[in-house]
Amino acid sequence: MAATHISTFSSSLENKPNLLSPKTSQTHLFSLSKTLQKPSFSSRPNKQSLICSSKNPISDVILSSKGNPDGNIVDINEYDEEGPREECGVVGIYGDPEASRLCYLALHALQHRGQEGAGIVTVHDNVLQSITGVGLVSEVFNESKLDQLPGNSAIGHVRYSTAGASMLKNVQPFVAGYRFGSVGVAHNGNLVNYQALRAMLEDNGSIFNTSSDTEVVLHLIAISKARPFVMRIVDACEKLEGAYSMVFLTEDKLVAVRDPFGFRPLVMGRRSNGAVVFASETCALDLIEATYEREVYPGEVLVVDKGEVQSLCLMRHPEPKACIFEHIYFALPNSVVFGRSVYESRHAFGEILATEAPVDCDVVIAVPDSGVVAALGYAAKAGVPFQQGLIRSHYVGRTFIEPSQRIRDFGVKLKLSPVRAVLEGKRVVVVDDSIVRGTTSSKIVRLLKEAGAKEVHMRIASPPIIGSCYYGVDTPSSEELISNRMSVEEIREFIGSDSLAFLPFDSLKKYLGSDSPNFCYACFSGKYPVLPREVKVKRVGDFMDDGLNGSIESIDGGWVQAPRNQKVEEVVSS
Repeated sequence: MAATHISTFSSSLENKPNLLSPKTSQTHLFSLSKTLQKPSFSSRPNKQSLICSSKNPISDVILSSKGNPDGNIVDINEYDEEGPREECGVVGIYGDPEASRLCYLALHALQHRGQEGAGIVTVHDNVLQSITGVGLVSEVFNESKLDQLPGNSAIGHVRYSTAGASMLKNVQPFVAGYRFGSVGVAHNGNLVNYQALRAMLEDNGSIFNTSSDTEVVLHLIAISKARPFVMRIVDACEKLEGAYSMVFLTEDKLVAVRDPFGFRPLVMGRRSNGAVVFASETCALDLIEATYEREVYPGEVLVVDKGEVQSLCLMRHPEPKACIFEHIYFALPNSVVFGRSVYESRHAFGEILATEAPVDCDVVIAVPDSGVVAALGYAAKAGVPFQQGLIRSHYVGRTFIEPSQRIRDFGVKLKLSPVRAVLEGKRVVVVDDSIVRGTTSSKIVRLLKEAGAKEVHMRIASPPIIGSCYYGVDTPSSEELISNRMSVEEIREFIGSDSLAFLPFDSLKKYLGSDSPNFCYACFSGKYPVLPREVKVKRVGDFMDDGLNGSIESIDGGWVQAPRNQKVEEVVSS
């Protein structure tokens, strides 16, 4: 049963003037009409991609197995490649009597963005009530729990993390009381100046309860002198650097904020009864029958009060930098992200691979689930049948009992089962979304050949990943990324495939057309739109313990080295 935390926050709010009245106008903000048009962004000249760092021996990349041959409990991820993982998903609902239940359903639709923690905060009679827990949405909430969350407004969060002991206290949404009221916040993204902000706040007497960068935002709101309350949010966000798509809940308002670069997605919709909904992806809107209206624009603050949606901007920025990996891996295929269909993007990536890296084959298969749509595109363009050559088990937990007699590739075999009838004697093209460390890919190739595949040709529906992400994607350090160490041919030899091809970077940008400059490609180019300020930057998730419960190793393992020898003005994305 999932561990849960239930709390209630109550406070009286001061009367606040109208947000957009002349008396409360601020020089650093500008108002936008309710029929706000998408701002235009000036283009920048593209710079050439960063050259990959020098190659290191294969042995530096191979990770040692930590399984216990005596049948102890082991983590399945020790047998699996730690690929890129999204940190979380957020939901906000205003003006619906079933707000908590709709939030619960919307979080179900976003479960793929985080499976290890979930929470919902509602407001009822000027009281913010919170339930958070470790586990899947269905494990954290039930009918009785949702009965404890009445109210017409709610925010919710699903979280990805990796640690255990201190995880519950880091599950969002966070709720805090301050001098004039209470506020809840749910955050998707990662702050690159978190360490500096936290040190500044602690020097001024702030006490932190979690190791999450989101808590910094609440402290910044609490110390702000701006009026009314929404201006405190703006004041706090102007101090943040990095990626943040956030929803805030107060006793009478719902606020949605997106960072000026628009790294992480955030969309707005409405239900037929007029309720306003915010979510990380449109698939959440679809499930609760909310009509998609538009994205929250980069740098925008949307305030919902008494059913009216008012729009402000934090600051202008000449060029957004949306995360391209949302279209490659994170988002569900039925979502529209950054104004584009995820399904159409992935299908096109497969078609490009079939055009630019063709190979004689008998069947096309996918590594489920993220490689399926690209595989369909490859098969359609190549004129080769697509079949299910690998069946994914959806019932594998994070831990399991390993048999006393070690079975090679046990973890991968639990997750993926080859279909011999599809593979035996065939020349097989297998399409996956990415290669990170290469360990899982090598096991999949071996699995297919042991099932009788005559040839195995790997096709990857993304360019090679050579850089870590600091904007809300959990990626290994650059030294662990196989494409940062090896050439394509060296990777092919390492994973054991008969051929290997990645989606060409230039072809990806060509497909995106005029939108190409508006995406972040830091993981492919090593060029960061916002350079981390600190020498070390906190990883995504719950890698860093609070220093009280965890070991020194667990704390040190939660930080990754920031890029060196780069000036801020030189790190403009291509």
